[in-house]
Parts: sequence; structure tokens; C-alpha cells
Amino acid sequence: MSKLFKMVILGAPGSGKGTISSRILRDFGLKHLSSGDVLRSQVLKKTDLGQAAEKYMKSGKLVPDEMMVKLITSELAGIKTSSWLLDGFPRTRAQAEALNQHEKGKDDVTGEPLVQREDDKLESVKKRLELYAANTGPLKAFYLELGILQSFHGTESNEIWPRVHKYLQTYLPALAGPF
Repeated sequence: MSKLFKMVILGAPGSGKGTISSRILRDFGLKHLSSGDVLRSQVLKKTDLGQAAEKYMKSGKLVPDEMMVKLITSELAGIKTSSWLLDGFPRTRAQAEALNQHEKGKDDVTGEPLVQREDDKLESVKKRLELYAANTGPLKAFYLELGILQSFHGTESNEIWPRVHKYLQTYLPALAGPF
């Protein structure tokens, strides 16, 4: 499954956010969450949050950060397994920080809280990497001396795999392409 894409669109009123958002939604199929639409819906439903927010909206003021964060994070809870686009939120740094905290520590695919295994803690990982280097250094030297070591470098599997595939094709017939 692909990684979820989470996007925020920023722009002043009248800057074209809505137009660009609609094109993004049309071409990429993200779930759309407009803070204005959500607020108006809450007002129409006469929820406690909607009634409280309406007072600010009628006087032309921004709805307080705490209220907006509660509203949007509640809505995001219902979009755990889809990529999404936020339109009109966050509007302040405090809202952005709250959104970041809300999203931090969650699985990109399921939205479930992440857990850290004992062997994934910093000290454990450092120790495992030290052991790997200590044991693998001499092993790599051995194969290098034999002239049969082939190294592949990159930051992503999809970057490295075509190189491995091409190299192996010099020795083995490929049954399929690299992807």
C-alpha cells in the first residue's frame, strides 16, 4: 500500500485556494477538508462547537485556535486511511504545531499510534549498527579480496533495485523487468 499523502494549502482569501484545491482533488483524488465548510456544517447542525464558533464568525473574528484544532482533529479522525488536503487550516502557528503533534507518532497507512519496540530504541540501534560494522567490515574485505564484492548505494529501495537488476542481468536471464 502506498504512503498516505497529507497536504495543507495556504493562501490569503481570494488567492485561488479553492480553485487549486478543486483541481488537486479532481486530478489526485484526495479527501478534502475545508475548515470553512466544516465550521458552517457545525453551525447548521447547531453543535456546541458550532454555536460557540458562530459568535466569532458573525463578528468577523477568527475562531480561537483551541476550537479549530479540536474541530479539525476530530474530522481527521474519520479520514485515517485516505490521503487528504486541508484547506483553510492551519491559519496560525499554534494550529500548525497542534496539527503536527496530532499527526506525529501515527502510522501513515492506518492512522494507528506507533509503538516502539525495545530493539528499536536509540541505544539498541546504535549497538546493532556497531556490531554490524565490526562484523561486516572484515566480511566485505574478504569478498573484496576475492574480487566478487558488488556494492549498491542509494537512499531508497526503488533507487537501488534497478541497479541490482541490471547487474544481475549480466549473469542471469531476467524473467521480468525491474518493476
